[in-house]
Order: sequence, then C-alpha cells, then structure tokens
Amino acid sequence: MRRRLPSTAEALEILKSKRTRPAHRPPPPAGKALTGFVRELDARFGQGTNALTARWREVVGPDIARRTEPVKLVKGRGGAPSSLEIRVAGPSAAIVQHQAHEILARVNLFLGPDAVQKLRIVQGPLRRTEAAPASSPSRPRAVPLDAAEEARLAEGLAAAPEGKLKDALLALGRGVLRQRR
Repeated sequence: MRRRLPSTAEALEILKSKRTRPAHRPPPPAGKALTGFVRELDARFGQGTNALTARWREVVGPDIARRTEPVKLVKGRGGAPSSLEIRVAGPSAAIVQHQAHEILARVNLFLGPDAVQKLRIVQGPLRRTEAAPASSPSRPRAVPLDAAEEARLAEGLAAAPEGKLKDALLALGRGVLRQRR
C-alpha cells in the first residue's frame, strides 16, 4: 500500500512540532588541539636541533658557526650518552675537532646540563638557508675607475679588435689599475 505524501502545510506543521538533528559541530583547529601534546613532548624530549639551528651562531660563536651547522641530536637509549651531529665544511674539521670541548660546553649551556655528551663531526657542504648576516665579512665591492683612467685604458686598447679578447683585456686593465691605488 502506498503512503500519501503530506501537503506543504502539513509538512510545515510537522517540522515545527518535531525536533530536528542538531548541526554537526566542526572539529577544533589542529593547532589548538595539538598545543597540549606538543608542550608535553617538548617538556619530555627538549627542543632538539630546531632550536639549536635557529640560534647556532649565538651558541657557538660566529667563527665556528661559519664553518659548521647542526644536523641532528640523538638521545642515548638506556643511559647511553646523547650525541650531537654537526656538519663541517671541508678541511675545517680538524680545527672544529680541537674545539669540540668548547662546542659541547656551549651547547650544554644552551640546551641544559649534560644534554649532549658526544660530538660527531661529519664533513660535507653546508646548507645555508638563511641569508648571511650583514656583519659577516664579504668581498669588498670593486670601486670603479675615474673617467681619466677609463679613457686612457680605452685609448690603449683602441687598436684591439672588438670581441671577447678586448673585453677580457679591459677587465684585466681595470683590475691592475685598481690594485695600483
């Protein structure tokens, strides 16, 4: 037997009298839900290499930071000592090896007492993600020659044919004249 559908007026009356399901509440934002968990993990395991990487230059000093970067911090299992792995640029590894005790002392000052007991040095190219600070020594900018010197140089090379050779000779001449200053 077929059931008769209610009319529009009857449907409105039914909807007014009956309670409908409440709307689903959206889930809380992931950041808010994970805040407590992240705090607990941070208290238990420490900040690790991310905090160390962000402040590496301040922790070890600009001289060592220019040659090294932290790679990973390995917590020891079963009472084994924790170790910090750092990447060192090329032949600087010998210098850094001699400064290992100083580096460990500075890292432990930052991360907490006895956070790291061993230093593992790995040679390899550094991955610089941040821009070099303005205070770091860089190659000085070449000062342009004055107009008289540039004219004398162009006059001396006037007989040379146009092309790569003439450009190279101009660059060489400018470099020589700058060194004489």
